[in-house]
Amino acid sequence: MLAIVQILAILAAIVHVYIFTLESIRFRAAAVHRGIFGVADTDVEAVRPWAFNQGFYNLFLGIGAFVGAILVRPEPAAGWALIIMGCGSMLAAAAVLVATDRRMVKAAASQGTIPALTLLAALTQL
Repeated sequence: MLAIVQILAILAAIVHVYIFTLESIRFRAAAVHRGIFGVADTDVEAVRPWAFNQGFYNLFLGIGAFVGAILVRPEPAAGWALIIMGCGSMLAAAAVLVATDRRMVKAAASQGTIPALTLLAALTQL
């Protein structure tokens, strides 16, 4: 079951690195800012600094979950701390997203489902 936790944590990390790419690197592309985030062309420059910053939050959470998945076997305390903190923060952010705007259910599910599964699987190991 530990392998499942590791795989899920790595998948959660990959999703959040992808979100980083969208928010911090590709945000100016119409398919991203308009198509994914629903930001009008006229608002891109005003919103871009926030999206850029938010992207780095997602990157750092992804890195934490990934490093935790790698460390959980050789250094269990550090690995578990990083997995739980990273995936717990990802899940909490998804909950905040949907709590503030019910139209964001799909986005919240996209960013929160794998971390939730990771945490549920982790409960069997702690």
